[in-house]
Amino acid sequence: MIPAVFQSAFQLELHRLQETGRYRTFRPRLLFASNDYLGLTGHPRMIRETALAVKKFGTGMGASRLVAGNHRLHERVESDLAALKKTAGALLFSSGYLTHIGVVPTLVGAGDLLFSDRLNHASLVDACRLSRAEVVIYPHGEVDFIAARLRQNPPRSDARILIATDGVFSMDGDLAPLPDLLNLAREYEALVLVDDAHATGVLGPHGEGSTGHWGIDPENLFTMGTFSKALGALGGFVAGPEILMDYLRNQARTLFYSTALPPAVCASVVCALTLLREEPGLLAALRRNIAYLRAGLQALGLPVPQEGIPIFPIIVGAEERALRLAQALGDRDIYIPAIRPPTVPAKQCRLRISLTASHTGEQLDILLEALQRLL
Repeated sequence: MIPAVFQSAFQLELHRLQETGRYRTFRPRLLFASNDYLGLTGHPRMIRETALAVKKFGTGMGASRLVAGNHRLHERVESDLAALKKTAGALLFSSGYLTHIGVVPTLVGAGDLLFSDRLNHASLVDACRLSRAEVVIYPHGEVDFIAARLRQNPPRSDARILIATDGVFSMDGDLAPLPDLLNLAREYEALVLVDDAHATGVLGPHGEGSTGHWGIDPENLFTMGTFSKALGALGGFVAGPEILMDYLRNQARTLFYSTALPPAVCASVVCALTLLREEPGLLAALRRNIAYLRAGLQALGLPVPQEGIPIFPIIVGAEERALRLAQALGDRDIYIPAIRPPTVPAKQCRLRISLTASHTGEQLDILLEALQRLL
């Protein structure tokens, strides 16, 4: 038995929390905030093969790959990823963030010119800042701005020019104009870097990403990304021409000085890439859900992103309104985060819906009904 003095104090404090709206309970919620687009984090085969790899190889590597931490599963991931991306090579990093801050400063530096889309992910922004190159932030998706800057103030003849962009912009659900960026890059002998974190496993005929979606030769650019979204695992990657992979293998500091991914994580990535090939129904289910929600939101008079994107931002303006709507949805056991500054501008606060292949039609109907009542 709890002594009376404790019990009365607990009851008084809990009553105060209820009166002030701060009382909390654990309860199941319908989640529309995950980037696990294909629903692979709970896939039985992913769990089984990851567990088998832990039993066989242990929990960690104990060194960077260039010291004593290289494993055949690292090489298997790189081979399978290059096959998905249709590139000559691929290279693993311990996270998407480490990929960015390792690759970008390796490719450009002082005296070079780097163009970065205004809405690029924070990790790519940080990588640009660390590069020591001259960084030009261009208005979102405006290729003409880059062209004008290069015409009016061309860099010196030996300068490297890098154009860095997200493939899918995670807060807006729109796409970079890659064909136009590539045409410009050819004219000025620039290199295009595409962060394909939200496109890998989602876009393209087989989930290969942005290049598949646009029908672009992947050897004319290079892509970076993470396995922690549609592929349901962990780690970062870069894919592109073999000379670029070889250069990064010998120059990227975050590859040298980071412990290699555990074999079990690599086993989960190999499994995810295998499932992407062998179970096309996963991608088909995601695309059905995207089409269903698009139609439902359009029927409510809400704007929707481009087709095929599982990210649906509902821009509501003020931060207070975004928080109020997120709370109201939470009261209906639906979790959608309110996205606020500094992630988005102050007057563009929003609810960010993200879909997975695991959502059911009934769950989507629950979400649409709630939005109809609240918006």
